[in-house]
Amino acid sequence: MKKPSIYVAYTGGTIGMQKTDNGFAPVPGFLTDCVKAMPEFFHQEMPDFVIHEYCPLIDSSNMAPTDWQMIADDIKANYDKYDGFVILHGTDTMAFTASALSFMLQGLTKPVIVTGSQIPLAQLRSDGQTNLLNALYIAANYPVAEVCLFFNNKLFRGNRTTKAHADGFDAFASPNFPILLEAGIKIRLKAGRISDSKANTLTVNKISPQPIGVVTLYPGITTEIIDNILQQPVKALILLTYGVGNAPQNPELLECLRRANERGIILVNLTQCLQGKVNMGGYATGNALAKAGVISGFDMTTEAALSKLHYLLSTELSVSDIRVQMQQDLCGELTED
Repeated sequence: MKKPSIYVAYTGGTIGMQKTDNGFAPVPGFLTDCVKAMPEFFHQEMPDFVIHEYCPLIDSSNMAPTDWQMIADDIKANYDKYDGFVILHGTDTMAFTASALSFMLQGLTKPVIVTGSQIPLAQLRSDGQTNLLNALYIAANYPVAEVCLFFNNKLFRGNRTTKAHADGFDAFASPNFPILLEAGIKIRLKAGRISDSKANTLTVNKISPQPIGVVTLYPGITTEIIDNILQQPVKALILLTYGVGNAPQNPELLECLRRANERGIILVNLTQCLQGKVNMGGYATGNALAKAGVISGFDMTTEAALSKLHYLLSTELSVSDIRVQMQQDLCGELTED
């Protein structure tokens, strides 16, 4: 019986870095050589796989929407040739890329798993070996046909993830959605659904860079700061508010937001809290934001909301239609009321 075949795209990141005099740095070919030297990747129970290293390799701190497009187009170009896809990526912006790909890759019937590591693969105690081994094995044997993120023995829905720990192995969390799969002594399917189709129904939505602001509210923040952020060419603003979506009932602030809304700027309310959802009808302060034209982001992560705005603003939809779709579940990124 023919083994499943997995396409591995190494975009950059810690997992393939080599120790140099100036610290760890990506070196072309180093990751591929490391994997070839590790016999466990070629165990009889492992799938066949090929590694394509991007040139140049991208530090995830430098990731931009143009890079999301390059990754999506790469998957599209190889979609018919492989049974699944593993994207090796730096951890700092991994949740942003996983979220963006979920909006870009529509009609997936094969798994796309984004993973990486906190310690380079070539170093002692690296988590990269476990993460990559499991990602390959799961893509071949437990094909959850959506964009996922695998880290520390957990498979998450990509657009529900956020980086929760700067330097721990348990780097990612999915605060408002259960994990899809857990790779313990036994691999246990949780919220994930196995795909039994290999048909090519994939379409790739284009994303172009969009001017989007993100501001975290804090006690004493001045209206001038938000007003300055809302100047052209900004098309959307994500407000990270208190609790269930509350902000100061400052008449100047509310007027500033009302004017921005009338200019066609999309205003999205997300909670600063790691877990929970926005409910602007719960308190007068949240209700005042709604009356000023601010829409609810429900329980979306900042990463999901930002990449969703990039996606929707890259379409020909009207501002009013974008406001509607921002409040709708397009690919599992939010829990509607």
